[in-house]
Amino acid sequence: MVGPVLLGVRHHGPGSARAVRRALSAYQPHVVLIEGPPEADPLVALAGDEEMRAPVALLAYPPAEAGGPAGTRTAGATRAVFWPFAEFSPEWQALRWAVAHDVPVHFIDLPTAVRLAASETAHGRAAPGSPADPIGALAAAAGYDDPERWWEDVVEHRFHEPGDPLADTDELAGALRPFAAIAAAMTEVRSHAPRAPGAKAPEATEPPEATQPAEATQPAEEDMAPEATEAPTDEQRREAAMRVGLRAAMRRYERVAVVCGAWHVPALTAPLPTAAADARLLRGLPRAKVAVTWVPWTHARLVAGTGYGAGVASPGWYHHLFTDPPHAVARWLVRAAGVLRRDGVGVSSAHVIEATRLADALAAMRGRPVPGLTEITDASLAVLCEGDTLRLELIQRRLVVGERLGRVPDRTPGVPIARDVAAAQRRLRLPPDPLGRDIDLDLRREIDLERSRLLHRLHLLGVDWGVSLPSRSGRGTFWESWRLGWQPEFAVDLVEASAYGTTVLRAAVARVAEQAAEAASLAEVTALVERCLLAELPDALPTVLRALDDRIALDHDVAHLMDALPALARTLRYGDVRGTDLSALGQVTDGLITRICVGLPTALAGLDADAAAGMRDRVDAVNAAIALLDHAEAAARWHDSLTVLSTRDDLHGLLSGRLDRLLLDAGRLDLAEAGRRMALIVTVGVPVAHTAAWIEGFLTGDGLLLVHDERLLRLVDAWLTAIPPEAFVEVLPLLRRTFSEYPAPQRRQIGSRAVRLAGTLVQATDHIGPEDTDDGIDADRADVVTPTIAALLGRTDRDRQRASQDAPDDGKP
Repeated sequence: MVGPVLLGVRHHGPGSARAVRRALSAYQPHVVLIEGPPEADPLVALAGDEEMRAPVALLAYPPAEAGGPAGTRTAGATRAVFWPFAEFSPEWQALRWAVAHDVPVHFIDLPTAVRLAASETAHGRAAPGSPADPIGALAAAAGYDDPERWWEDVVEHRFHEPGDPLADTDELAGALRPFAAIAAAMTEVRSHAPRAPGAKAPEATEPPEATQPAEATQPAEEDMAPEATEAPTDEQRREAAMRVGLRAAMRRYERVAVVCGAWHVPALTAPLPTAAADARLLRGLPRAKVAVTWVPWTHARLVAGTGYGAGVASPGWYHHLFTDPPHAVARWLVRAAGVLRRDGVGVSSAHVIEATRLADALAAMRGRPVPGLTEITDASLAVLCEGDTLRLELIQRRLVVGERLGRVPDRTPGVPIARDVAAAQRRLRLPPDPLGRDIDLDLRREIDLERSRLLHRLHLLGVDWGVSLPSRSGRGTFWESWRLGWQPEFAVDLVEASAYGTTVLRAAVARVAEQAAEAASLAEVTALVERCLLAELPDALPTVLRALDDRIALDHDVAHLMDALPALARTLRYGDVRGTDLSALGQVTDGLITRICVGLPTALAGLDADAAAGMRDRVDAVNAAIALLDHAEAAARWHDSLTVLSTRDDLHGLLSGRLDRLLLDAGRLDLAEAGRRMALIVTVGVPVAHTAAWIEGFLTGDGLLLVHDERLLRLVDAWLTAIPPEAFVEVLPLLRRTFSEYPAPQRRQIGSRAVRLAGTLVQATDHIGPEDTDDGIDADRADVVTPTIAALLGRTDRDRQRASQDAPDDGKP
C-alpha cells in the first residue's frame, strides 16, 4: 500500500476506538502517529504500564523554574493544557496497541511550547474558517436534529459487532473502509466551510511520497508573495505541524498509520502543500519552556468539555459500550437496576426484562439499528423509575456520567510536591475520590490530626481538596468536619505550589510568609494567624506574628482592631488542641485588647444609626472574644471601659442600650439598676426614636430576659402602650426587627406573659427598689416538680426534710 493510512476518528468515540484497534491489527504499521503534543513522546511507554488506568490526561505546563513563583493561582492555571484520554478514546487505544506491540509512537501537532508562548488556554478549539461542529453539519444533511444520535447510528453502532456490514473479504480493506467513508464526508464538509478572513489556500503541492527535508527546500517565488504573508490561523499552523511530522515519519518508515481527528484527514491527504509552505507557516514562532506529565482524569471532567474535542455527554455509557459490547443494552439496564437498589428502590429482574424489551421496541419504531442511549433512558424512566425523574437523575449521575477516576504509575514524572501529596494520601488512607464525601476528624487521634494538617496546608496553597464544614460538636472543639472531592485541576495547582517548595510543609510555610508580607489589612493578617495554627506551621508563625504586630502598631482605626480580635481569641482558646506554643500570640492579643479599651470612647462618639449598628456588632464580637479567652484581667479592663461608657449621654441609643445589656449579663449591673435605667429611657421627655434604639440595643439577642423578668416586661409594655399613634409608626420597624430575631418559642412566651400582666402596670417613672424583689414562686406548682428535681440531684426525702427544718421562717415558701 502506497502512502500512509489515515484513521480519522471522533476523539472520544467507542466505535472509533474499536475500529482503530482493528485497523492497526490488520495493517501492522511500523510507526503510529497520533494527534497530540510532541513533547509527550518520552511518556508513551507509561501508557502500557500495568498501574496506568484511564481516564488519564497529558498535562503540559511551564515549569516553576522557568517563570519564577506563580504570583496567583490564575496565572498558572490558564497556561496549562490538558489532553484527556478515556478507555474508549481512539488515541488511547492506539497508544496501548502500539506499546503492547513494540511499535514506535510519535505525537504530531503544534508543539505545546508554541501554544503556551502564545497564551493558548484550550486544546482543540475550532479555529476561524472551520465549522464549530462538522459532525453537526453531516447530521443536519442526513436529516438528524441530534449530531450525537446520527454519529451513533451511522458510525458507532456499526463498529461494535464483529460482523461489520462494511467489512470485505480482505481483512485490511474491510478495516479501512469506514475510515475512507469518513474522510470523504469530511472532505465535502471542509469544501463548503467558510474560509477565515485573510486565509490563502496553498498553491504549491507535493506528492505524498516526497521525502525531501523541509529545511532543504527553498521557498518558491509565489510562496513569498505579499498576499501570502497574512497571519495564518491556529488551525493552519496545527495542520502544517502534522504534515511536518508525517513527512519525517515517511522518510524513516515504510508503513505509517496516523490517528487524528476526522476533520484533519483532508489536510493530511495527498496532494499536500509543499514542505516549504508548511515551514513558512511555522517559522519564527515563539516558544516557552514546557514540562509534560500524565495526571489522573475523571469521567465528570470529560462532560465539562475541556481538552480534546467537545465535551462527552455520556462517558459512562461510552465506556460500557467499549468494554461490554455483547448484550450491551441488557447489561446496562442490569447496572441501572443495581444503582437504584443501592439507593433503596425496589427493582426486580422482571423490571429489567421489560425495560430491555421496551428499548428494543423503541429502536425499531424509530428506525435505529440498535437501541441507543435515548431509547434506554426512555425505557429506564418508564419501567425502572416508574416515571420518577429524580430516580432517573440518579442513574444519569452515577452511571451515564459515571464515577470513574483514573490512575497513573508512581514512576510518572511530576513535580516533587505532587509526589509528596500522593504519599500522604496513601499513608493517611485518604484516596483522591472525585465524588464529594464527608468525613469527621477527631483531633485527639494522631491520624486524624495529620489528616487535618494536610487539608489545611493544601488549602493555604490553593488546593481546595477539602472544604471545611460546621463540625457536629460545634466550632473549636476536638472535632472537624470536611467534604472531600478531588478534581484533576488540582494537578495544576500543585504545579503552581511547587514554586514555593518540594513538600507540602515547606511550600505552605513559604506561601504563608508571602501572604503575610502582601496582606493589605489587619483583618487579613489575623485570619492568616488562625489558618497558620490550623495548618500547624510553627516555622511560619513568628513571621506572621511580626507582621501582625506591625499592622496593629500602624493601624489607628479602633474598628479594625476590634475586627481582628475574634480570630485571635479563637486561635488562643483552641490552640491547646494542637499543642502549639502561643505565648507570643497571647502577648500580642493582650496589647490589642488594651488598645481597644483605650480607643473605644472616641470610636463610639457621634455616630449615626448605620455606624452605631456596625459598632454594636463589633462590641458584641469583642465581648464574646474576651469571654472566650477566659482571661480575668482582660475581662475586667473591658467591663470597666463599658461601665464608664454606659453613663455617657452622647452615645447613640442603640449603643447605650447594648452596653447596659452586656453589663447586666456580666453581673456588673443588677436588675434593679437595669430597671431604673430603662425607666429613665422610656419617660415622656425622651425622644421616641432614641428610646426605640435603646430598647433595640438592650433586647437584641436572647429574649429570655423578658420571659423571666416580669418587671422589665412591664416597663416595655407600659412604654409601648403609651406611644402616640403618630410616633408608633416611626418606631415599629425597629421593634419588629428586634423581636423577629427571637426564636418562635420565646416570642410565644413573651406574648403569653404580656397577656397575663396584672391590671395595674408599673409606670415608667416609678422607682424600682429592693422591696420589689418578690421572687414570684408559686408553692403549689413548685411542689409538683420538686421530687423530680431532687431525684436528678440525688437528694433523698430525709435531705429535703432537714433542709426544710434548717431554713429560716421568713414567711416565704
